[in-house]
Amino acid sequence: MLIDDVKIRIKAGNGGNGGVAFNKNLMSLGPAGGSGGRGGSIFAEGVSDLSTLSPFRYKKEFHAQDGEHGQMQFRDGKDGQDLIFKIPIGTIVHNLNTNKDVEITKIGERVLLAQAGRGGKGNFHFRSPRNTSPTQFKHGTPGEEFELRLELKLIADVGFVGFPNVGKSSLLNELTRAQSKVANYPFTTLEPNLGVYYELILADIPGLIEGSSAGKGLGIKFLRHIERTKILFHFVSAESEDPVKDYKTIRKELGDYNKALLQKSEHLFLSKSDITSPDEIKKKLAKLKKINPEALAISIHDEKSLEAVKKILNRIQKEKFI
Repeated sequence: MLIDDVKIRIKAGNGGNGGVAFNKNLMSLGPAGGSGGRGGSIFAEGVSDLSTLSPFRYKKEFHAQDGEHGQMQFRDGKDGQDLIFKIPIGTIVHNLNTNKDVEITKIGERVLLAQAGRGGKGNFHFRSPRNTSPTQFKHGTPGEEFELRLELKLIADVGFVGFPNVGKSSLLNELTRAQSKVANYPFTTLEPNLGVYYELILADIPGLIEGSSAGKGLGIKFLRHIERTKILFHFVSAESEDPVKDYKTIRKELGDYNKALLQKSEHLFLSKSDITSPDEIKKKLAKLKKINPEALAISIHDEKSLEAVKKILNRIQKEKFI
């Protein structure tokens, strides 16, 4: 199960208190309390693994290590260990306390989420000619504490959209090394799947049905992932009795969710064309061509149509690096 929206509470480590101690060495006098260690900060680091939000499903509170208190004989306390969350690229970290957002867009990108507390000074730092035996020290400062919402929005070059069971997952498997589960019934795909076609990231976006934008079915959960895709591959099944209606229904859901989705570049496919007669395909494709003159009939069992899809992807890849 893909976890793409969770709330957690985090707290950076507190700084250690300064120590109060006096020199124990023979013939040596004076304060010898070390300073407290810095607490551990909390960072987020971008990775490609979509499953890295899963641990947040059950564990909701995270605390970085506190710094140690100052020790005797000028020994400073150890710093607390930083806590680093591995989160998928495309994740927006909403700070619910400060109302500030930060987005992780690159693999390896590291962002500070909560600053650690500083260690307090030990009594050694308070010595003076008039205060040769100070007992003063400073407490460590507390680490920052926040409530966060982690919202994943997939970053992909091409997003596959359409009703359930229109062949999106099958084409993704055919074009890439993705291993999406496929079967001949609706709602086969219950979470987004990614595949890589050379240097293009392809995303199969599941769950769109009529009423998705209003919260019906699983669609509202995944519509956010379409916002980050640059180009849409829109699939309409050749089994449909009214492919134009199917197309317009999905477009309406996209527009109701976010008008900007309708401005994305789109390629229209009449999918699963191998299971309908050529005459039927010709009639349905003619109707779709009135909407998009470049609409194509495709099937994973038709090498010629697969080559046509690959040609489109190759062109997209070429334009990506211009």
